[in-house]
Amino acid sequence: MRRIDYDTEQYEDYARGRALTEQQLQAWISAFGALLPERRPLAGLDVGSGTGRYTPALARAFGPVTGVEPSVRMREIAQAQSQHPGARYLAGSAEDMPVPSGSADYALMFLSWAHVQDKPRAARELARVLRSGGRLLLRSQFSDHMPRLWWLEHFPRSFEVHAAPFQPLHEVIATFTSAGWRVASFGSVIEPSSGTCGDMLKRLRLLTHSTFAHLTTSWRPASAAWNRPSPQIPTNRHLQIRRPCSHSNGASNPNWALRLADQSARPLIA
Repeated sequence: MRRIDYDTEQYEDYARGRALTEQQLQAWISAFGALLPERRPLAGLDVGSGTGRYTPALARAFGPVTGVEPSVRMREIAQAQSQHPGARYLAGSAEDMPVPSGSADYALMFLSWAHVQDKPRAARELARVLRSGGRLLLRSQFSDHMPRLWWLEHFPRSFEVHAAPFQPLHEVIATFTSAGWRVASFGSVIEPSSGTCGDMLKRLRLLTHSTFAHLTTSWRPASAAWNRPSPQIPTNRHLQIRRPCSHSNGASNPNWALRLADQSARPLIA
Protein backbone atom coordinates (compact mmCIF):
# COMPACT_ATOMS: atom_id res chain seq x y z
CA MET A 1 0.00 0.00 0.00
CA ARG A 2 1.50 3.27 -1.12
CA ARG A 3 2.52 6.05 1.24
CA ILE A 4 0.45 9.26 1.16
CA ASP A 5 2.54 12.27 0.13
CA TYR A 6 0.84 15.22 1.82
CA ASP A 7 3.03 17.67 -0.07
CA THR A 8 1.45 16.66 -3.39
CA GLU A 9 -2.07 15.53 -2.41
CA GLN A 10 -4.81 16.30 0.11
CA TYR A 11 -3.07 19.28 1.70
CA GLU A 12 -5.18 21.93 -0.07
CA ASP A 13 -8.51 20.56 1.18
CA TYR A 14 -7.43 18.72 4.33
CA ALA A 15 -8.46 21.40 6.83
CA ARG A 16 -11.94 21.66 5.31
CA GLY A 17 -12.38 17.94 4.72
CA ARG A 18 -11.38 16.99 8.27
CA ALA A 19 -12.86 19.99 10.06
CA LEU A 20 -14.25 19.43 13.55
CA THR A 21 -17.25 21.05 15.14
CA GLU A 22 -16.61 22.85 18.42
CA GLN A 23 -18.53 20.08 20.19
CA GLN A 24 -16.33 17.40 18.65
CA LEU A 25 -13.16 19.30 19.50
CA GLN A 26 -14.22 19.79 23.11
CA ALA A 27 -15.09 16.10 23.44
CA TRP A 28 -11.51 15.23 22.56
CA ILE A 29 -9.93 17.94 24.70
CA SER A 30 -11.99 16.75 27.68
CA ALA A 31 -10.86 13.19 27.04
CA PHE A 32 -7.21 14.27 26.86
CA GLY A 33 -7.58 16.34 30.02
CA ALA A 34 -8.85 13.32 31.94
CA LEU A 35 -5.64 11.48 31.10
CA LEU A 36 -3.13 14.24 31.82
CA PRO A 37 -1.78 15.57 35.14
CA GLU A 38 -3.97 18.25 36.75
CA ARG A 39 -1.23 20.86 37.04
CA ARG A 40 -1.02 23.62 34.44
CA PRO A 41 0.73 24.60 32.32
CA LEU A 42 1.90 21.42 30.64
CA ALA A 43 4.40 21.43 27.80
CA GLY A 44 3.01 19.38 24.93
CA LEU A 45 3.94 17.91 21.56
CA ASP A 46 1.44 17.37 18.77
CA VAL A 47 3.27 14.76 16.71
CA GLY A 48 2.01 14.64 13.15
CA SER A 49 0.13 17.88 13.69
CA GLY A 50 -0.87 18.26 10.04
CA THR A 51 -2.84 21.46 9.47
CA GLY A 52 -3.10 22.06 13.21
CA ARG A 53 -6.55 20.61 13.86
CA TYR A 54 -5.82 20.14 17.57
CA THR A 55 -2.72 22.23 18.26
CA PRO A 56 -4.36 25.58 19.21
CA ALA A 57 -6.97 23.82 21.36
CA LEU A 58 -4.22 21.92 23.19
CA ALA A 59 -2.42 25.21 23.83
CA ARG A 60 -5.58 26.85 25.17
CA ALA A 61 -6.42 23.96 27.46
CA PHE A 62 -3.06 22.76 28.74
CA GLY A 63 -0.19 25.10 27.90
CA PRO A 64 2.46 25.63 25.21
CA VAL A 65 2.47 23.09 22.37
CA THR A 66 4.91 22.30 19.60
CA GLY A 67 3.40 20.78 16.48
CA VAL A 68 5.84 18.47 14.70
CA GLU A 69 4.94 17.82 11.06
CA PRO A 70 7.02 16.43 8.16
CA SER A 71 4.87 17.86 5.34
CA VAL A 72 5.92 21.35 4.26
CA ARG A 73 2.50 22.11 2.75
CA MET A 74 0.52 20.93 5.76
CA ARG A 75 2.83 22.87 8.08
CA GLU A 76 2.43 26.05 6.03
CA ILE A 77 -1.35 25.81 6.30
CA ALA A 78 -1.10 25.24 10.06
CA GLN A 79 1.12 28.30 10.47
CA ALA A 80 -1.34 30.43 8.48
CA GLN A 81 -4.67 29.09 9.73
CA SER A 82 -4.11 27.45 13.14
CA GLN A 83 -2.32 30.15 15.07
CA HIS A 84 -2.15 30.57 18.84
CA PRO A 85 0.39 32.42 21.03
CA GLY A 86 1.19 29.15 22.75
CA ALA A 87 1.54 27.06 19.58
CA ARG A 88 4.44 26.70 17.17
CA TYR A 89 5.07 24.32 14.26
CA LEU A 90 8.39 22.67 13.44
CA ALA A 91 9.61 20.41 10.66
CA GLY A 92 10.18 16.90 11.93
CA SER A 93 8.76 13.43 12.28
CA ALA A 94 7.97 10.97 15.06
CA GLU A 95 11.36 9.36 14.40
CA ASP A 96 13.31 12.62 14.53
CA MET A 97 11.92 15.56 16.54
CA PRO A 98 13.87 18.85 16.77
CA VAL A 99 13.23 19.34 20.48
CA PRO A 100 15.47 18.78 23.54
CA SER A 101 15.39 15.56 25.51
CA GLY A 102 12.96 15.52 28.41
CA SER A 103 11.31 18.77 27.33
CA ALA A 104 7.64 17.75 27.16
CA ASP A 105 5.09 16.54 29.68
CA TYR A 106 2.96 14.79 27.09
CA ALA A 107 2.72 14.01 23.40
CA LEU A 108 -0.37 13.50 21.28
CA MET A 109 -0.39 11.38 18.16
CA PHE A 110 -3.81 11.72 16.56
CA LEU A 111 -4.21 9.35 13.60
CA SER A 112 -0.55 9.78 12.71
CA TRP A 113 0.91 6.50 14.01
CA ALA A 114 -0.09 4.62 10.84
CA HIS A 115 2.03 7.04 8.78
CA VAL A 116 5.20 6.43 10.81
CA GLN A 117 7.75 4.52 8.72
CA ASP A 118 10.13 3.31 11.46
CA LYS A 119 7.88 2.59 14.42
CA PRO A 120 10.50 1.16 16.85
CA ARG A 121 12.67 4.24 16.27
CA ALA A 122 9.65 6.50 16.86
CA ALA A 123 8.86 4.77 20.16
CA ARG A 124 12.44 5.43 21.32
CA GLU A 125 12.35 9.04 20.11
CA LEU A 126 9.08 9.69 21.94
CA ALA A 127 10.68 8.34 25.12
CA ARG A 128 13.62 10.70 24.61
CA VAL A 129 11.58 13.89 24.28
CA LEU A 130 9.20 13.26 27.20
CA ARG A 131 10.10 13.89 30.80
CA SER A 132 10.30 11.04 33.25
CA GLY A 133 6.72 9.91 33.85
CA GLY A 134 5.50 11.74 30.73
CA ARG A 135 2.47 10.50 28.82
CA LEU A 136 1.77 9.66 25.22
CA LEU A 137 -1.84 9.86 24.02
CA LEU A 138 -2.07 7.65 20.96
CA ARG A 139 -5.32 7.99 19.02
CA SER A 140 -5.31 5.39 16.28
CA GLN A 141 -7.26 2.70 14.56
CA PHE A 142 -6.20 -0.89 15.20
CA SER A 143 -6.83 -3.55 12.58
CA ASP A 144 -8.49 -5.85 15.12
CA HIS A 145 -10.64 -3.04 16.60
CA MET A 146 -11.83 -1.24 13.47
CA PRO A 147 -15.01 0.85 13.63
CA ARG A 148 -17.73 0.17 11.07
CA LEU A 149 -17.92 3.71 9.71
CA TRP A 150 -21.29 4.21 8.05
CA TRP A 151 -19.96 5.82 4.89
CA LEU A 152 -17.68 2.89 4.10
CA GLU A 153 -20.77 0.83 3.26
CA HIS A 154 -21.03 2.74 -0.02
CA PHE A 155 -17.59 1.81 -1.40
CA PRO A 156 -16.54 -1.62 -2.69
CA ARG A 157 -13.85 -3.31 -0.57
CA SER A 158 -13.70 -0.20 1.60
CA PHE A 159 -13.64 -1.97 4.98
CA GLU A 160 -10.69 -4.09 3.89
CA VAL A 161 -8.86 -1.10 2.40
CA HIS A 162 -9.61 1.08 5.44
CA ALA A 163 -8.09 -1.48 7.84
CA ALA A 164 -5.00 -2.28 5.76
CA PRO A 165 -2.65 0.54 6.98
CA PHE A 166 -3.23 -0.23 10.66
CA GLN A 167 -1.54 -2.71 12.98
CA PRO A 168 -3.38 -4.97 15.42
CA LEU A 169 -3.39 -3.66 18.97
CA HIS A 170 -0.94 -6.24 20.31
CA GLU A 171 1.71 -5.19 17.76
CA VAL A 172 1.44 -1.54 18.77
CA ILE A 173 1.74 -2.47 22.43
CA ALA A 174 4.77 -4.70 21.73
CA THR A 175 6.53 -1.87 19.91
CA PHE A 176 6.20 0.48 22.86
CA THR A 177 6.88 -1.99 25.67
CA SER A 178 10.04 -3.09 23.83
CA ALA A 179 11.19 0.54 24.01
CA GLY A 180 10.62 0.78 27.76
CA TRP A 181 7.07 2.13 27.89
CA ARG A 182 4.17 0.82 29.91
CA VAL A 183 0.60 1.03 28.69
CA ALA A 184 -1.61 2.70 31.28
CA SER A 185 -4.99 2.34 29.61
CA PHE A 186 -6.96 1.56 26.48
CA GLY A 187 -10.39 2.97 25.79
CA SER A 188 -12.72 4.75 23.43
CA VAL A 189 -14.17 8.23 23.09
CA ILE A 190 -17.62 8.96 21.71
CA GLU A 191 -17.24 11.64 19.07
CA PRO A 192 -20.43 13.71 18.64
CA SER A 193 -22.16 13.82 15.29
CA SER A 194 -20.88 16.35 12.76
CA GLY A 195 -24.34 16.93 11.26
CA THR A 196 -26.28 15.03 8.62
CA CYS A 197 -24.85 12.43 6.30
CA GLY A 198 -25.24 15.04 3.57
CA ASP A 199 -22.92 17.34 5.49
CA MET A 200 -20.43 14.51 5.74
CA LEU A 201 -20.75 13.81 2.01
CA LYS A 202 -19.65 17.37 1.21
CA ARG A 203 -16.48 16.78 3.20
CA LEU A 204 -15.96 13.27 1.79
CA ARG A 205 -16.00 14.69 -1.74
CA LEU A 206 -12.78 16.53 -0.86
CA LEU A 207 -11.10 13.10 -0.61
CA THR A 208 -9.05 13.91 2.49
CA HIS A 209 -9.39 10.43 4.01
CA SER A 210 -6.42 8.20 3.24
CA THR A 211 -8.80 5.35 2.39
CA PHE A 212 -9.78 7.09 -0.85
CA ALA A 213 -6.18 7.13 -2.05
CA HIS A 214 -6.24 3.32 -2.02
CA LEU A 215 -9.64 2.80 -3.65
CA THR A 216 -9.56 2.29 -7.40
CA THR A 217 -13.29 1.77 -8.00
CA SER A 218 -15.45 4.83 -8.66
CA TRP A 219 -17.93 5.66 -5.94
CA ARG A 220 -21.53 6.69 -6.40
CA PRO A 221 -23.39 6.56 -3.05
CA ALA A 222 -27.17 6.53 -3.20
CA SER A 223 -28.45 10.08 -2.64
CA ALA A 224 -31.30 9.00 -0.36
CA ALA A 225 -28.85 7.75 2.24
CA TRP A 226 -27.23 11.14 2.80
CA ASN A 227 -30.18 12.93 4.41
CA ARG A 228 -30.27 11.01 7.67
CA PRO A 229 -28.35 12.30 10.73
CA SER A 230 -24.73 11.28 10.85
CA PRO A 231 -24.33 8.81 13.76
CA GLN A 232 -22.16 9.38 16.76
CA ILE A 233 -18.97 7.33 16.59
CA PRO A 234 -18.30 5.31 19.75
CA THR A 235 -15.20 3.44 18.57
CA ASN A 236 -12.43 6.04 18.40
CA ARG A 237 -9.74 3.98 20.11
CA HIS A 238 -6.82 5.40 22.01
CA LEU A 239 -4.01 4.23 24.23
CA GLN A 240 -2.53 6.14 27.12
CA ILE A 241 1.14 5.23 27.41
CA ARG A 242 3.45 6.36 30.18
CA ARG A 243 7.16 6.84 30.03
CA PRO A 244 8.65 4.97 32.99
CA CYS A 245 9.75 7.17 35.88
CA SER A 246 13.44 7.04 36.68
CA HIS A 247 15.07 5.93 39.91
CA SER A 248 17.25 8.44 41.73
CA ASN A 249 20.30 7.00 40.00
CA GLY A 250 18.77 7.73 36.59
CA ALA A 251 18.05 4.12 35.64
CA SER A 252 14.68 3.32 34.12
CA ASN A 253 12.29 1.22 36.17
CA PRO A 254 12.38 -2.23 34.57
CA ASN A 255 9.06 -3.36 36.09
CA TRP A 256 6.66 -2.12 33.41
CA ALA A 257 2.95 -2.58 34.02
CA LEU A 258 0.79 -3.32 31.00
CA ARG A 259 -2.73 -2.18 31.84
CA LEU A 260 -5.59 -1.94 29.38
CA ALA A 261 -8.77 -0.35 30.72
CA ASP A 262 -12.02 -0.03 28.82
CA GLN A 263 -13.81 3.26 29.43
CA SER A 264 -17.10 1.48 30.06
CA ALA A 265 -15.56 -0.62 32.82
CA ARG A 266 -13.36 1.81 34.76
CA PRO A 267 -11.58 5.16 34.43
CA LEU A 268 -8.87 5.48 31.83
CA ILE A 269 -6.36 6.93 34.31
CA ALA A 270 -4.12 4.12 35.49
